[in-house]
Amino acid sequence: MKLSLRRITLFTADLAAMVAFYRDALDLDLVVDEPGWKEFDAGECRIALHNGKSRVGARAPKLGFYVKDVAKAKAELEARGVKLGEIKSFEKISFCDGKDPDGNAFSLTNRR
Repeated sequence: MKLSLRRITLFTADLAAMVAFYRDALDLDLVVDEPGWKEFDAGECRIALHNGKSRVGARAPKLGFYVKDVAKAKAELEARGVKLGEIKSFEKISFCDGKDPDGNAFSLTNRR
């Protein structure tokens, strides 16, 4: 299994202002436009905006690693001692969350 960092998710209570900033001020292309979820092309990694209150220090950005099969990747990482939460799914998207040794959040997801 090879992990590939595809996105960094920023939580925001003001989605419209954040979209305007990343789209208009930084001139990034909006490539996913779903209710409560926006993604911008930032080269090899995307910046995702997720509707929800941001609490700096308590809700830091989350690294999103793309994997084709979330359950398989979860099993492989757990066999290496990585602690991960339950797999959650809605529509065609599956993910599970974990934290690195410093407490930084990351997820394994089949969302491209």
